[in-house]
Amino acid sequence: MHDIEPHYHWLHLYNSEEDKHSPFFEQEHSEFEFSQTVYNYLIHPQWDGFGSPTLYLKILFVDYDAGVGIIELIGEWNDVIQNDVMVLKRAIIESMIDQGIHRFIFLGDNLLNFHAADDAYYEEWYNELEEGWIAFVNFRDHVLDEIKQYKIDYYLNFGGELDVLHWRKLSPHQLIEKVTQIIDRRLS
Repeated sequence: MHDIEPHYHWLHLYNSEEDKHSPFFEQEHSEFEFSQTVYNYLIHPQWDGFGSPTLYLKILFVDYDAGVGIIELIGEWNDVIQNDVMVLKRAIIESMIDQGIHRFIFLGDNLLNFHAADDAYYEEWYNELEEGWIAFVNFRDHVLDEIKQYKIDYYLNFGGELDVLHWRKLSPHQLIEKVTQIIDRRLS
């Protein structure tokens, strides 16, 4: 896992360490010192920790005018033991909502597991978005099965075309447009 870097092809467009509104503003990363782990596995130092010992992320792009944030994940999302949704919401999402972000695109190619507990924080998050949404793109089938089992799917958009997006070939604006089109079709 140590060689899986966050997507870096959009750094010329957005860098969370240089964004004064970002929770990671002025954070510095080592290119060579591997200190963060998911269980016993070292992960690349470019991933950002936010308080979970098993889930890391990278804010890849934010468009404040459009109210959209794109976040890539790695590790295990564990609401049972770590209450990751609460930690994520309090540490990252609430500050983004305060800055006008109401549409969230999560990229789950590197999310290995998901352990749900209940839907309370997902409902709270969903209700705070007003006309926004949360989209899970390219999440693994067993992760989506767990989400459905705990009825969290009421608050999230995923599956279908969202699970086959080749997002790395797109610009952030193309990805936002594509995801928005898919969700708009579902809602109409």
